[in-house]
Amino acid sequence: MPKEKAGSSTAVNHTAVKRKSDFELVVTRAFNAPAHIVFEAWSNPELFKLWWVPKSAGMSLVSCDMDIRTGGTYRLVFSHPAFDQPMAFFGTYSEVTPHKRLVWTNEESDQGAVTTVTFEENDGKTLVTFHERYPTTEALDEALAGSAEGLPEQFAQLDELLADRS
Repeated sequence: MPKEKAGSSTAVNHTAVKRKSDFELVVTRAFNAPAHIVFEAWSNPELFKLWWVPKSAGMSLVSCDMDIRTGGTYRLVFSHPAFDQPMAFFGTYSEVTPHKRLVWTNEESDQGAVTTVTFEENDGKTLVTFHERYPTTEALDEALAGSAEGLPEQFAQLDELLADRS
């Protein structure tokens, strides 16, 4: 049974995944933690590795390099028994506003999205909005059929991590 924190709610938060347009995906979830703690889970590679990969995917994050600053870069390398070789995702942080906003490019293909994550704190809880804008409808369709499926599980894993840290 999860431990209850003073002043916290035991209500389960819901992850909403919505296609906003032919090119945009928006995912939202409220977390029972202040923005600085939620932001740290997104910007500290050791914490990020603990929640980013959906456990049900059977993948592992073998390398996580993140230079979280405007103009900094990231590189995530995943392995899976079905992959012939590790798969890398990489890009550049175009905006970093601590505890408020992260914007990065996904440069592993010409169909990569621009991802914006915002952190909006209210009464010690944080609403996270994860927004991806794809260059084509096909790229968004592919994301919805693939990696976007795991976002509710990833956000649930983040919720568990935050419950232990706040």
